[in-house]
Amino acid sequence: MDTVDKKKILIIDDEPAILLVSMRRLEANNYEVITAANGKEGIEKATSFKPDLILLDLVMPELDGYEVCRRLKACEETREIPIIIFTASSPFPEDFGNKATALGAVGYLTKPFESDDLLSTIEKNISGGE
Repeated sequence: MDTVDKKKILIIDDEPAILLVSMRRLEANNYEVITAANGKEGIEKATSFKPDLILLDLVMPELDGYEVCRRLKACEETREIPIIIFTASSPFPEDFGNKATALGAVGYLTKPFESDDLLSTIEKNISGGE
């Protein structure tokens, strides 16, 4: 029964250290975690695994987070999955939050982020539609 209750989170980030730290923290809090190292892989995994929430890095090669978010929200299979975008861009893009929200993201975080901030943002949004 525990596996039925476990929420699935897909983390899409090209930084291995962020993937590892985030994955460990989320698994320690009873989430099932799937990772993708780039936007193309992230879109494929979102379609096949149907996660309950996606954590999406903004700055990645090939497809940036904005484009990945746009494509996921345009796809019938993935449009209802909540997406939280995060970035370490410096200087911080002034319109980052507005642009992320306009594309359909439910929230955003700036890196480095505190584990508690990550968890509270996820908890606030993962069951938002239920």
